[in-house]
Amino acid sequence: MSQHTPRLRLPIPTDGPLDPPADWKRLREQCPVATVELPSGDTGTLLTRYDHVKALLLEPRFSRPTAEDDSARIAPEGAGGVSTNSDMSLPIQLTGEGHLRWRRLLGKYFTAKRMTALRPGMTNMAEALVDAMVKSGRPADLRAALGFPLPVYVICGLLGAPADDRDRFSYWSDAFLNVNRYSREETKAAYTEFVTYMSHLVAVKRARPAEDIISMLIDESRTEGEGLTDLELVATAIGLLVAGHETTANMIGKMTAMLLADRTRWERLLADPTLVRTAVEEVLRSDANLGGYGLRRYLTEDFDLDGTVLPGGTTVFCGLSAANRDEQVFPDPDEMDLTRAPNPHLAFGAGAHSCLGQSLARTELQVTLEVLLRKLPSLELAVPVAELQQVEGLTVGGLREVPVRW
Repeated sequence: MSQHTPRLRLPIPTDGPLDPPADWKRLREQCPVATVELPSGDTGTLLTRYDHVKALLLEPRFSRPTAEDDSARIAPEGAGGVSTNSDMSLPIQLTGEGHLRWRRLLGKYFTAKRMTALRPGMTNMAEALVDAMVKSGRPADLRAALGFPLPVYVICGLLGAPADDRDRFSYWSDAFLNVNRYSREETKAAYTEFVTYMSHLVAVKRARPAEDIISMLIDESRTEGEGLTDLELVATAIGLLVAGHETTANMIGKMTAMLLADRTRWERLLADPTLVRTAVEEVLRSDANLGGYGLRRYLTEDFDLDGTVLPGGTTVFCGLSAANRDEQVFPDPDEMDLTRAPNPHLAFGAGAHSCLGQSLARTELQVTLEVLLRKLPSLELAVPVAELQQVEGLTVGGLREVPVRW
């Protein structure tokens, strides 16, 4: 298996805002372990085959880069983005017993059963947001009217954070996740503000606990002796708020655009709403922009990947979207089959580092789709698909706006 390929640069460009890069298929067939150049000028290794991506994600020895790693930088010198600057890392252990303990403590609050209990409240909020969008008139930006506020209200409710601060959360999250919009100084300032804000919130929860995740984690440390430190609580709250609203907000917009891009998909769901669950899974699989850079893993030692030895010190970019279109796993991978089952996509990763909030994200996406189908059956894109614009520099991928009418 050769790693030689014409020099590729991440993120790989696409022909259209919802289209996968044409290079993915060639890479999977000819060079599934490819050397890629990053905006910083550093190089990394890109994986595009399903079995390769899953094998690395399932390897418990490796996690995303930490402050101690000499990993490949994404952002150019002077650019921001906490996810690309290790000196602003959050103090959560990423490997070993510490990581397992953190997931064990937090995982109980994100079970499918708990998310089912939250579903009626999510539905009421989604309906209210859709009603407000309709009242404001058409066309509307569905991302701004529904995609962004719904996940913010939900995650703020779970954390006990004031939803009125959502604009500040949005700015801080963007500064964390965007690799070219902010300077390093701006990102560091946002990081400091966010940590200060969450430190105050943790202090408030210690003094006046309520029915929220932070309060329950604090209480657990008192009663079980296995809780999190204040720094870990702050890091957890920041991580949950960023991941719990930014990624889902972008996915709501992309999901709606993908389903409306071909009207037969929307009509199929109107005719059979029981397909919502499998449709959401297929949208997650088909999303060509789960993140322009994929999931990063830093190799702390050599790793044999199907006969190719990746040396320790390599920064690997696991192309989730590329792997989700692997012909060896998904028949007709470029076709969006709303009935596809089973659907073992990797949109939420795999293994010990898989997305902790995937049940929450799935529930929010399902609720959003159910409400839109019921309240706005005539929904359609207000611009041609080709005019949709991706958010540049955002590591989680998204559309700037999703203009719709009804």
